[in-house]
Amino acid sequence: MTDLLPSGVPPDLHLVRAAQSGDAASLGLLLARHRAPMYGVALAMLGHGPDAEDAVQEAALIALRRIGDLRDPEAAGPWLRMVVRNVSRAQLRRKSAVPVAELEGFVAMDRSGGPPDPADVLDEQVLRDWIWSALEQLSPGLRLVTMLRYFTDVTSYEEIALLCGIAVGTVRSRLNQARAKLAAALLSLGDRVHDDAASLTARHRLLAEQTLIAAHHGELASAWAGWRSPRLEVTWPTGKRSDLDYLGFSFGRDVSEGVRQKLLNVVASREVVIWETAIVNPPEDPFHCPPGVVWVHFLDRDRDDRLRLYHPRHRRGGPSKDHGG
Repeated sequence: MTDLLPSGVPPDLHLVRAAQSGDAASLGLLLARHRAPMYGVALAMLGHGPDAEDAVQEAALIALRRIGDLRDPEAAGPWLRMVVRNVSRAQLRRKSAVPVAELEGFVAMDRSGGPPDPADVLDEQVLRDWIWSALEQLSPGLRLVTMLRYFTDVTSYEEIALLCGIAVGTVRSRLNQARAKLAAALLSLGDRVHDDAASLTARHRLLAEQTLIAAHHGELASAWAGWRSPRLEVTWPTGKRSDLDYLGFSFGRDVSEGVRQKLLNVVASREVVIWETAIVNPPEDPFHCPPGVVWVHFLDRDRDDRLRLYHPRHRRGGPSKDHGG
């Protein structure tokens, strides 16, 4: 590599091009080089305190996913500062969670048809499997809140807290920890071979589709038999706990009354898998069930060990999408 800076570090042009080819070390150097000016932007807009650090960490994660969209490699510094500026503006506008789709829209360049979907961006980047390998290094608690916030429609701190059964302050704390640990993990995993995130997600999407089809025919338990633990416990949105038999009974009762569930999204890691479904109620009873369900599966040795159900405030719209993991 030529044209090194006096310090021996390649200029931004080379770092960006290498990062866009999937070189983790170059991406780490680029973010480290510009961290001080990025933090300066956050301080100027948000003042001293955890919000400024939070904005820089959030911007770094967005940059990791969107480095391929940077058309002018020599403009890396202004681009990174723009990302921080827009994240900071979003924090000022809304103190609670900011959907990642909104943040992604701030840094989209030369695209048409509206803001890009985070999953589509991940699938387009060489860094996809690297990012998901880093997510696997997080503890289960940190991984779950991160997956929910960045890859599902359950993005607000309040909804994540309700789904996970923890306090809002705990959600904020875990996200802060997760971002810091994820940045370190991304750098440490840069030269390793990573799992194929797309194939893992495809496998779990197929399992989800087969299970829901079977459930609509009254065969939920048999469809689940091959990948569930005998001690599977279901936690309902109300906090009630049951076994799979009761879930099958409840699902079958709704089906007999004309209710159907449509799979919209699958987010998969080795230990946590999330389904997002829309509920289609019969025309004569449009409010029979809430508009959607989030199924959070906790796996133990690749078998479903615990399941938590949650009704989000808003139903995801649009076509079915996969989010790799």
